[in-house]
Amino acid sequence: MSIIIAILIFSFIVIFHELGHFLVAKACDVKVNEFCLGLGPRILHFTKGETTYALRLLPFGGACMMEGEDEESSDGRAFNNKNVWQRIAIVFAGPLFNFILAFVLSIVMISFVGVSKPIVAGVLEGYSAEEQGMQAGDEIVQINGYKVHFYQEISVLSFIHSGEDLDVTYLRDGKAHNVVIEPKLNPETGRYSLGIQGSGAPEKTGFLETFKYSIYEIKYQIYTVFASLKMLLTGKLTPADMSGPVGIVKVIDDTYQVSAVDGVFYIAMNMLNIAIMLSANLGVMNLLPLPALDGGRLLFFIIEVFRRRKMKEEIEGTIHTIGFMLLMALMVFVMINDIIKLF
Repeated sequence: MSIIIAILIFSFIVIFHELGHFLVAKACDVKVNEFCLGLGPRILHFTKGETTYALRLLPFGGACMMEGEDEESSDGRAFNNKNVWQRIAIVFAGPLFNFILAFVLSIVMISFVGVSKPIVAGVLEGYSAEEQGMQAGDEIVQINGYKVHFYQEISVLSFIHSGEDLDVTYLRDGKAHNVVIEPKLNPETGRYSLGIQGSGAPEKTGFLETFKYSIYEIKYQIYTVFASLKMLLTGKLTPADMSGPVGIVKVIDDTYQVSAVDGVFYIAMNMLNIAIMLSANLGVMNLLPLPALDGGRLLFFIIEVFRRRKMKEEIEGTIHTIGFMLLMALMVFVMINDIIKLF
């Protein structure tokens, strides 16, 4: 069951990403040859107008294949024959649709569940928060310059800044207080802790608050991705800590098993939360200026804007091909690492 749910989540996120490319391509009068879900040989397909819609064998990935996208074409409606701003819009639309999807799903989830605000329910004896005078009822609003809106952000920020002193701002009776907290290693969890506890009980929000907190949710997801990338570059995380499709399926399975005890509603909400995270992650990762990704293509288009002429297609194609091969090698490494961690 978990594998089916994982495939459905992956497929929905990917098809929505490709839908962004597809709709903007159509709006720019670009000929789309094929719109497909999955990779490998076709197992189902039909043609409507000039576009073939296909389902392919491997249930990961997808594509919006446009005329003249990766090869020369004399067709006036080919992708490469459109002006640079139209090409930028078409490529950027994929990641943008991932952020839109994450935002819409956040609205749904928060409407049903509410939000866990960063309000302290209690402080642990012997930890820095107690020593600094924090009390139950304090609302944490900022940590190291990052504005906090959800209780879960506190633990994430503690992990990101493991072993570092944290500059914490909290509100008590409407007045702001600033303290420096030294996280303490919790021997039970193996992670650093501020020594505070939250109620864990989410609060329902009105329409405008739901909209506002959905924006905060996307901000939080984007920040987490960039913070994780920074930790990889600085050595706080290693490539072995990365997870690919196999690792994500494992997370979905674990979450499903835990949620199943509480019923279908909790399964649905937790799967929705995972879908938000994955969609926002895909949006950010695709915007990285790396060859073979949407961000890499956008980088070439931006260079074209300043140079006022295209880069030679064979040079750009070679760079993207090398980038794609390196990306595939990384995916294989991550997949092997995920499989090893299963055992």
